[in-house]
Amino acid sequence: MNAKQVQKFALRYLEATGCHIIEKHPAYVTVKLSPEADKRLTNRSYYWSFVERTGAPPETMTFTFVFDPEKLRAEAEAKGAGAPPLNGAPRPGASPQVLGPSGQPLPPGAQDTILGRYFGIAPGGPATGPGRVPREEVTFGSKRLAQLFDAVKADGRWVQLFETPDPSSRVGPGPSAGYVSFLNVNVKIELACDMKRDELHSFGVNLATGELRDRFFESIAGRKLTPRLPPNVYIARPAVTLAKGRSIVEQHVERLLKRYDHRWAAAANERLRDELERVDRYYEDAVKGLEDEQRQAAEDQWRKRREELDWQYRPRIRVTVVNGGLFHLQTPLNGTN
Repeated sequence: MNAKQVQKFALRYLEATGCHIIEKHPAYVTVKLSPEADKRLTNRSYYWSFVERTGAPPETMTFTFVFDPEKLRAEAEAKGAGAPPLNGAPRPGASPQVLGPSGQPLPPGAQDTILGRYFGIAPGGPATGPGRVPREEVTFGSKRLAQLFDAVKADGRWVQLFETPDPSSRVGPGPSAGYVSFLNVNVKIELACDMKRDELHSFGVNLATGELRDRFFESIAGRKLTPRLPPNVYIARPAVTLAKGRSIVEQHVERLLKRYDHRWAAAANERLRDELERVDRYYEDAVKGLEDEQRQAAEDQWRKRREELDWQYRPRIRVTVVNGGLFHLQTPLNGTN
């Protein structure tokens, strides 16, 4: 991922979680986190437990996320000033600051109070000054970007989306439109031995008919979807339950795997046998004439090496669900399986 792709991903997450964008720049963004994003990204579990116990109004943190550090430094040098320190590092010669639970410096006089020491009195508004906002680099491979990935995986693994109605498809107010519901399951199939191949499959089960659709995500990629039920739209009661839909996907995956050419597994088993025979010949000669203690250590090493080879070469197929959701569509999908 390049800097633009990282920035696009991060902004989509921040906007989806209701964060307030204070300043947007091609190289960075300054944002006040929403409570949802603050809980996910700041690791302040003690602070949030205090807020929930006492009912105190929460004070979320403000961050500047830098997506292109080189561009930011170049612009600062062109203006004749050094770039502000990243990650909230103090400037050379500056006195250390005491931060409250919101991540902002405590105002004078509050740092020596009991509340200031243990809970913090977070200043609000622009009085904190732009230099006091913590800065972090969000680049490919950074810890903060990995944290955003984890948050998206945890919160966005399952979704429910509705197709935005096409105004041209209806004339006048007319009756309410009925939508067709699909259970979408995106599956990763791993074929592993001493080599590995991964496949991604997207399946959609029509909950009205039980028909399974392959390449489901590709078929809806061009449709406009929204998390809110559009007006004048109703969702028909499904004839197929979610449990039955899941069973349909599982049975389809089993049939799909049975049609695979499994010669790769036979070849992997043959390589495994060759490696085990080679190791056995080596250790059979190595343990001869050893004392009891040395012989036990050699046999433990022998057994461990066999286990390592078995893990490395033995063929296996692993099927995992990546994500999915419920999709309510206005028009049926084109084509058939």
